[in-house]
Amino acid sequence: MTTNIGYCGYSYHTQPFYSHDRNGFPAYLFRLQTEGTCEVIVKGRKVSIGKGDLLLIQPGDHYELLIEWKRDNSKDTMVVSGDYHLACEGPWVDEWWKRSDKPTISRIDLDEKLLALWRYLIIEERRPSSEENKELSDYLLRALCLSLERSVNETAPSFNRPYTVTRMMRYIEEHATTALKVEEVAQHAGLSISRAVHLFKSSVGKTIIEYALEIRLTAAIERMKYTTMTLEQIAEDCGFGSYTYFHRVFHKKYGLAPGAYRRMG
Repeated sequence: MTTNIGYCGYSYHTQPFYSHDRNGFPAYLFRLQTEGTCEVIVKGRKVSIGKGDLLLIQPGDHYELLIEWKRDNSKDTMVVSGDYHLACEGPWVDEWWKRSDKPTISRIDLDEKLLALWRYLIIEERRPSSEENKELSDYLLRALCLSLERSVNETAPSFNRPYTVTRMMRYIEEHATTALKVEEVAQHAGLSISRAVHLFKSSVGKTIIEYALEIRLTAAIERMKYTTMTLEQIAEDCGFGSYTYFHRVFHKKYGLAPGAYRRMG
């Protein structure tokens, strides 16, 4: 194995809490705030952490976590802080960390797929030794690292497109094989329909519908190659609604009918 997981879990605090590693944290630490707020001191700098903030630190970094009472009208109010956390180390993590800049704190979307991956890893790490699968945990950790890296990169100010466009793209990719509507994509990004349509086309170079059709066609080709579904079933399953529309879109893109394409395979 090329990775080692020290601990992996979820914490929810309703009372003050404090932890510190003044001599340097012994491993890589990933911490994603999902509820409430807290404060951290990293490399001598105190920072407020809110929902969606991802903390990444490397071995040796000074680290303190402070979850304290909040003052409201001269009264202490309830502490609320929830976070996913992971401490890990190993040659693969070293290589992954070094190949790109890792900002100490980034604000990312609390994407359910990413959180589900983190929960999956937590469950694997809780299993008794007789039931554990280190190889599976290793690959889950790698998948989590790469997913976090993508989230950080896509929300960085230097990324090559506005993050609202990336949010629309991810929504389309997830829902393209359903009866997707442009207004749903715009609503997901918090934009008006006209603004969403203009921003998407200017950033991606194609319309929302054109992007959705690309994904539907890719899904259709996979089904033609690897399943015995009829072309009518594929058209319905991939979001085209009818075989007639699927045939027209496919022929326009590839210059031949779906049936002819399938026979070539």
